[in-house]
Amino acid sequence: MFRMRVLLAAVATTAAFTTAQADVKMPAIFGDHMVLQRDMPLNVWGWAAPGEEVTVKFHGQTRTTKGGDDGKWSVVLEPVGVGGPFEMVVSGKNSITFNDILMGEVWVCSGQSNMQWSVNSATDSDLEIAAAKYPNIRLISVPQVGTQEPQKDFKGQWKVCSPETVGPFSAVGYFFGRQLHETLGVPVGLINDAWGGSACEAWVPRDKLAADAKYKDLLTAWEEREKGFEAAKKKYEDAKAKAKADGKPAPNPNQDPENQMKGNSRPGNIYNGVLLPTIGYGIKGAIWYQGESNAGRAYQYRDLFPLMIQTWREQWGQGNFPFYWVQLADFMAEKPEPADSTWAELREAQTMTMKRLPNTGEAVIIDLGEGKDIHPKNKQEVAKRLVRWALARDYGVNIPYQSPTYRSMEKQGNKVVLTFDHVAKGFRPFDVADLRGFSIAGPDQKFVWAQAKVVGPDKVEVWSDKVAEPASVRYAWADNPVCNLYSGADLPVTPFRTDDWPGVTVNTTR
Repeated sequence: MFRMRVLLAAVATTAAFTTAQADVKMPAIFGDHMVLQRDMPLNVWGWAAPGEEVTVKFHGQTRTTKGGDDGKWSVVLEPVGVGGPFEMVVSGKNSITFNDILMGEVWVCSGQSNMQWSVNSATDSDLEIAAAKYPNIRLISVPQVGTQEPQKDFKGQWKVCSPETVGPFSAVGYFFGRQLHETLGVPVGLINDAWGGSACEAWVPRDKLAADAKYKDLLTAWEEREKGFEAAKKKYEDAKAKAKADGKPAPNPNQDPENQMKGNSRPGNIYNGVLLPTIGYGIKGAIWYQGESNAGRAYQYRDLFPLMIQTWREQWGQGNFPFYWVQLADFMAEKPEPADSTWAELREAQTMTMKRLPNTGEAVIIDLGEGKDIHPKNKQEVAKRLVRWALARDYGVNIPYQSPTYRSMEKQGNKVVLTFDHVAKGFRPFDVADLRGFSIAGPDQKFVWAQAKVVGPDKVEVWSDKVAEPASVRYAWADNPVCNLYSGADLPVTPFRTDDWPGVTVNTTR
């Protein structure tokens, strides 16, 4: 009798599973209140039984297809201009209807904790939340799932922006989207997939890393952890059991090897578990705030970061969509003398990416950090500097958007004249008339603080009586530099160095 009950239960379970598989299903990225990217062919996909006919109806268009051998189906809709609300009906053996769909601008908001940092925790959060009455801004967040197994879907839903929904959302993402919405007057959809503490390599498919010898040491270190996982897990569980038996505190959960395997640093983990389920959904572009977790491997980031961006673009199949990031803010203690800095080298790697890849841009926030807190609260200004790139480059708004960047140097005796690009409205020192943040060195590579003055609309002269034969100039080259030079458009000068002397992270690869 027991075996019969088990058999009947198995048959019922199989039947239920088969029925569920036969139903047309859609990933969570599609839903009520979603924003679809305007003026772009629209990919729509889901699952059904193999061979099942599926029909998608939207905005006067009808597309019919069939589930493939794996049940996956997809259609492409013709571009639709700004507007809404609209309805989408997807039908096969069952029918799904999505309501309140808007056509507008869709941006991915990605990175680590400073992008994840919520409106709830930003400057003036109470005022921001109370004012967040924007029914044409829509928000969706992707849960943090770290895995080596490619995921098809996630648990989440689009929400209408309101004081009740905006609080947990990415502050930089929301403030960026709000400025777009207010400036352009169109609906905006924001996809938040940021994960605090995440390393760049976790956002890249593992096979991409394995194909490049630059990442051999990094992957080898992870392979060693993976091979030793079972033994390490047993050791941790034994320690936990012993602590319980002895009445002592349990070991730190962060030491659990399983957390590493499912965590935000394992190569490919976030790509598979967080990003992949959204790839293919029509977007305008992406904004990114990350790098803190890779600062100790800044030279590696010179290649890793562009590889990540290129991979996303390849996978999305939308060409070189806009990709804008936030350069690391000032952080940690101010140092009395010029010194090496991993954070300065990471900022340099970020800046280099603009020359490596088209349609990219960097928001410089070397003045917005907090020495005692890696998470500065003023996310409004961060978002404004990011959104300038999008408004100017992608939407034709005539505003300054790029911080001044170093172009060249010319030696004139014991002085150096620096020339800059993107100096909108000339230079403007902040707070005091003296220029702060410049250092200079001779061939001995020993830097001292330098004097500097503006000598033209795009030129700065730098010198020190201690350096007779200058060989290099650096600006804002520190974890937390004291610097004060802006363009007349109130954009801070991009930290830089004129030399290419090996840095402190040049040989760090894992």
